[in-house]
Amino acid sequence: MPEAASSRLRFMTPRTPFLRATARTSLAVLVLALSACGFQLRQALTLPPDLGPVRVVSSDRYSPLAESLAQALTRAGAVPATADSSEVAVLDLLSERWGDTPAALDELGRVQEFSLRYAVAFELRKADGTALVPRQSIELARDYVSNPVNAIGTEGEREILMREMRREMSAAVLRRIGAVTERR
Repeated sequence: MPEAASSRLRFMTPRTPFLRATARTSLAVLVLALSACGFQLRQALTLPPDLGPVRVVSSDRYSPLAESLAQALTRAGAVPATADSSEVAVLDLLSERWGDTPAALDELGRVQEFSLRYAVAFELRKADGTALVPRQSIELARDYVSNPVNAIGTEGEREILMREMRREMSAAVLRRIGAVTERR
């Protein structure tokens, strides 16, 4: 091993018992602090056992969000409803709205930054029609920079941002469903 590499390695590893004890103590304090503040990993979504088959319904027949939610519910243990199923729970995506508003202008009045907003209203009904998760809305917003002089790549950035926001929205809807079903 070259001399420079071995001296760097010796510098990075604790050489004295005091430094090792300090590192262990720091690690223990960090673990205790995280557990004391209430930090815990998210648990997997648990659906009520009496929910039965679930159908995701959207006003947009080809909604990527509806497709993503159907897949996520299946991964969480829900049975997807078939076309001939009659007694099914329904996750109804009542509305999906996208908005793009200017957030900043340059000295010539051209838009430099946009705020992209995504809002979804939904509810989850049991097979008997009672609301398991009452109507709720979730709104996400992200800002992105748009150079009016050099607009190459701006649409691509916006599309990537929209895809990420759909993924985040799917996770947010599932967290809301999980929170409501845990309380019951």
